[in-house]
Amino acid sequence: MLASDFVPPPAPTFSPWARYLSYVPLYGLGVPIVKLMEAAGQWPYAIGAVMRKSMGDFGDYLPTAHDVLACSYFKCGTTWLLQIALQIAHRGNAEFDNIHAVVPWPDAPGMFARNIIPLSNPSPAQRSPTGLRVIKTHYDSSKVPYATDSRYIAVTRDPKDACVSGYHFLHSLAYGPMMPSIPHWIDFFLSPKFPQGSWARHLSSYWQLRDRTNVLFLTYEEMKLDLKATVRRIAGFLDVDLTQDEADAVNHLSTFSYMKEAKLKFDPGQVVPWGSDEGAMLRRGERGRSGDFLTPAQQQRIDDHCRTELHRLGCDFPYDEAFGRRP
Repeated sequence: MLASDFVPPPAPTFSPWARYLSYVPLYGLGVPIVKLMEAAGQWPYAIGAVMRKSMGDFGDYLPTAHDVLACSYFKCGTTWLLQIALQIAHRGNAEFDNIHAVVPWPDAPGMFARNIIPLSNPSPAQRSPTGLRVIKTHYDSSKVPYATDSRYIAVTRDPKDACVSGYHFLHSLAYGPMMPSIPHWIDFFLSPKFPQGSWARHLSSYWQLRDRTNVLFLTYEEMKLDLKATVRRIAGFLDVDLTQDEADAVNHLSTFSYMKEAKLKFDPGQVVPWGSDEGAMLRRGERGRSGDFLTPAQQQRIDDHCRTELHRLGCDFPYDEAFGRRP
């Protein structure tokens, strides 16, 4: 049985002809306009303005004991966390065509909202053998409703890797040749106009809650070091006692190799004719590889900015120990 009763509308499909024809306005109009906007300092900030206006929120929803909120910044391991937590909640047997048919995402941009199960739909908890359901959010804790009987799993990631992953994701999903230059993308990622807000503010907001019994704070890097230990830790935090067979199933279904092979279960789908139809969500699933894309000076700039922002926010997270650039 599927893990929810939500049936999303049919995904759009684009024929090869539609794809080829789309290149005409893309390169004849879209790319030149974007390059002019970028030269004028307006792109990619226009992306942020549109996305911020379309993002949803929790409204007056108050989480319950059934809710596990996966609180991860943009491109910081969110989909992986969702799969681990969801499979634990279903004891390694969560079935779905797409994970967003099971996991609500209240702050989703409007372009995705109709394909995501509403927060008001109770079926994920009702069909879960543990009674737990998982909720996704990219918001910092100030925008996420807090309840003492719900659970919160916060995941952060090296901002250099998040910056690179975000660039490739949006390039593949929607913008293609309209993506800004790498230096301008870094400017955007570090600016207060970035749609998901500040990486440092997101980390700081959950770091200060880490000692609460219903909050688990993890880094993507420590998750990558030992998946089995991560599954055990999250299962223990959720008070789910997995059998060995169940734990083995969760571990297998949460490996990058499985998720990459089943990529359409985790992907938002093709949203524009020229966008990737091969799965944009899962690319490499690695850590510490930002140097393959960023220069040492660009890496240093991100480190310096994020370290300074954490200090300004009064956050004592050990940035250099966790993310300082290594030779």
